[in-house]
Amino acid sequence: MPIGVGVSPAHVKYVVDGAPTVRALQFLVDVLEHPLNAALVFGGGLAVLVTMLGYLAYRPARADVRALRQTLRDYHAFLPWMLRLAVGLPLVGAGFAGYFFSPAVAAPTRIFQVTIGFFILFGLATRVVALVGLLAYLGGLAVEPTLLLASEYVGGFLGILLLGAGRPSADHLLQRVAAAEGSVYGRFDPLHPIVERFNELVDPYEQYAPTVMRLGVGFNFALLGFWEKLANPGWALEVVEKYDLTAVVPVDPGLWVVGAGLTELAVGIFLLVGLFTRATAAVAFVVLTTTLFGLPDDPVLAHITLFGLSSALFVTGGGPLSLDERLASVVEASPLPTTAD
Repeated sequence: MPIGVGVSPAHVKYVVDGAPTVRALQFLVDVLEHPLNAALVFGGGLAVLVTMLGYLAYRPARADVRALRQTLRDYHAFLPWMLRLAVGLPLVGAGFAGYFFSPAVAAPTRIFQVTIGFFILFGLATRVVALVGLLAYLGGLAVEPTLLLASEYVGGFLGILLLGAGRPSADHLLQRVAAAEGSVYGRFDPLHPIVERFNELVDPYEQYAPTVMRLGVGFNFALLGFWEKLANPGWALEVVEKYDLTAVVPVDPGLWVVGAGLTELAVGIFLLVGLFTRATAAVAFVVLTTTLFGLPDDPVLAHITLFGLSSALFVTGGGPLSLDERLASVVEASPLPTTAD
């Protein structure tokens, strides 16, 4: 997993019109038969593995890590707002740009996504709107499999469903007004009791928001790394040639593709299992940033949801049902190292 080799951008079909067919297995053999390429690929993977094992064994700067985690816990109140921005903004942008979730799929109408996006941004009927958006995406996916490229929306919508609107939001404001004693608005608001009851039902499951987010982002990265690069390297090779990426990092074009594919695949797998989630989310953020600076004509809106969810995962960590959670019980049980006087 050669992190240092370079990262070819995700969603390569957004920026190239076509590519020759390249046999994936033969391509991989051709790339790795060069000693330098093989050394960089396997050496990079070994370096990552040694770093992980070394961290688990020696836990360097443990007090700093604890302070970081404690600080990030204080940021949890902002998670609903982060998710609403991460999902609402690209939906509004997609509506005005004329595509349906993914730039690879033209939108039959702009009004739907713009409306859904603004409702989520305002935090109005947030959970209901998120459910509508999720069903619309799944319905579109059944008709147009290309929408799998935007699978991170599933994690985003589910995260909003679990966390709700948070604050600031129209939902929070209206609920406070409706609940006030003697409220005129509360007398004419038939939805307030229903919303309160629904929130009570969802509250026990809010803890699983990090789980659904990392599954959504992890699947997307794994898909892009494997399918768009390792399984179909022709598209990625066209990107490397179009933007002269070998001038940025002077390595073989095939190594660019293999390195990017393995990096994104590893990021996806680590997020799916919840291993070193915060560090992996940071790597994901770097990958996306590289895309923005490396491809001037890449549609930025297509990556905002991934940016936002990666940032949210850096705040939350792996959450329930993650390997991080299991490791934490072992690591936190050990005392901090003492310093001799």
